[in-house]
Amino acid sequence: MSQTNLTPKTSNDAALIHAVSKKPDTMTKIIFSKFMKNKLAVIGGIFLLLIIGAAVFAPVLAPYSFEEQRLLDKLKPPSKEYLLGADKFGRDILTRLLYGARVSLLVGFASVFGAITIGTIIGSLAGYFGGIIDAILMRFVDIIISIPQLFLLITLVTIFQPGVDKLILIFALTSWTTTARLVRGEFLSLRTREFVLASRTIGTRAYKIIFSHILPNALGPIIVAATLQVGGVILAESALSYLGLGIQPPTPSWGNMLQDAQNFTIMLKAWWYPLFPGLLILFTVLCFNFVGDGLRDALDPKVND
Repeated sequence: MSQTNLTPKTSNDAALIHAVSKKPDTMTKIIFSKFMKNKLAVIGGIFLLLIIGAAVFAPVLAPYSFEEQRLLDKLKPPSKEYLLGADKFGRDILTRLLYGARVSLLVGFASVFGAITIGTIIGSLAGYFGGIIDAILMRFVDIIISIPQLFLLITLVTIFQPGVDKLILIFALTSWTTTARLVRGEFLSLRTREFVLASRTIGTRAYKIIFSHILPNALGPIIVAATLQVGGVILAESALSYLGLGIQPPTPSWGNMLQDAQNFTIMLKAWWYPLFPGLLILFTVLCFNFVGDGLRDALDPKVND
């Protein structure tokens, strides 16, 4: 039997043989490639990595203790000794920004993890089973949504007293409704697919179909929602701390640093005092939104390269 000759005779033949022999890209590689083409998302991701790294290594990077006061140096402008200036108690602003990043990011990530977990469980149960279970769970979601979130946050924080652990719990218990609706919509679409019907036919248990078959196919929108939600929680925590209802001094957070600088005289004489925590809040929330938009486009199969 003669062997087929695969030797290319022209450049077109060579290109065809190369295309046939080339291994197809994995889904991870395709998603990463699409994400990297979004310049704003890449810039946002790099900035967030720097902020997270600075927060993790704050004890090493910080030149002073965040509680150390030097009253003789109060409101000292940026200099070699205080790179970003000193506050009204003579504390190093750079040090407090680094430790404030730890608090803000911890509240953001931990709260969103809790909210995503709660919302995913409720949304998946409502979307998969439908009927009376869906009606009851969604009416409960509607009740929570109908309560103004800021009012609910202020009420709960006032009752339970502010603190990092309590803020995380409160944000997790009040921020899951959007995820629940999103997951429910995905499950309503996916539960009629052939692979789900086949699993039901062979007698696969409901919990296994939900968490092993349907949920992995709904992770894309959940990841995007989580990324966008972290920025929202950081902004809400900063607002509560600015109002005196969030993280309490001397523990630094970007919000209570702005509260310390809200005096008009201080803002005129020490512009650096409110500027740097305000910029960090702005850029961090903005970069989370950029990354969320990049992930949304990268995970959407309808978006072309």
